Amino acid sequence: MTTDLTFAPTHIPAQLPAAIQAALQAMGPVVAPQPTEVLFAPLHSKTVPQDVRIERDVPYGPDARNRLDIFTPLTGTGPLPVLLFVHGGAFMRGDRRIGDGTFHDNMGLWAARHGMVGVNMSYRLAPEHGWPCAQRDIQAAIQHLRTAPALSNRLGGPLVLMGHSAGAAHVAQYVAMPEFHQQVGVGVRAAVLLSGLFDPVTAEHNPPLKAYFGADATRYSERSAVPGLLKSAVPLWIGYAELDPPDFVQQAHQLGAALQRAGKPTPVHRLDGHSHMSELYAIGTADTSLSEPLIRFMQGAISL
Repeated sequence: MTTDLTFAPTHIPAQLPAAIQAALQAMGPVVAPQPTEVLFAPLHSKTVPQDVRIERDVPYGPDARNRLDIFTPLTGTGPLPVLLFVHGGAFMRGDRRIGDGTFHDNMGLWAARHGMVGVNMSYRLAPEHGWPCAQRDIQAAIQHLRTAPALSNRLGGPLVLMGHSAGAAHVAQYVAMPEFHQQVGVGVRAAVLLSGLFDPVTAEHNPPLKAYFGADATRYSERSAVPGLLKSAVPLWIGYAELDPPDFVQQAHQLGAALQRAGKPTPVHRLDGHSHMSELYAIGTADTSLSEPLIRFMQGAISL
């Protein structure tokens, strides 16, 4: 699939040490979680934060994977804004916490340090749980955050939904399709779509995509997020990495071009120097090339 060159992204340069930048360039446009973890784990503090309360394995549904990790700042009063993060993993893998927790704890800690409650969720995976199980899990997670007595008093502020890779696909579909909404108006204030696949019709029909969306490609058009996103009033932040595999680049450009044609121009951001995994693993480090634009977007959406 070729990139839509009629749509020009906004370039954001990475702020990485030269050795890490060179290592990413050497790896090239691949999805390489473990080698990227080795590069970025030393950039994160191993100190247990004293200003953040961490609650692990909070159930939001009956399945073993219906679990949340919640990161709450100890400062601030009343209902706080919430960042709900949906991890990737090619639809069939991934979790809210990897290994010792550096990733994706970095997402929850980063949110908490910016005055939000960071929530990382796990969800049911393909092929055992195909479309639309992940969207139903997002719906259930939001409902739990809003209604559970132990949570709702402090997690009642505006909610931003963020997904990476397969998680971005799941977030896009949740926002795009009213049948999944927890409440009228989607239940979220804004959404961040980072290196996702939004239209299964035009995405590469590889085994992971088929595992979630099904083997019958004639059903893919009704499972595309693009038509619904063109109608949605939810503000979007769309981004991808320079070293993303081509399918992610094409999908971001395609969505940006469609929004532009629909009279809803939405910037698409290219993170120069970053890869599919490094863009996410850099959040919470001295490289603020992604985190600073994201927090400005979130704060703007929260204040609406």
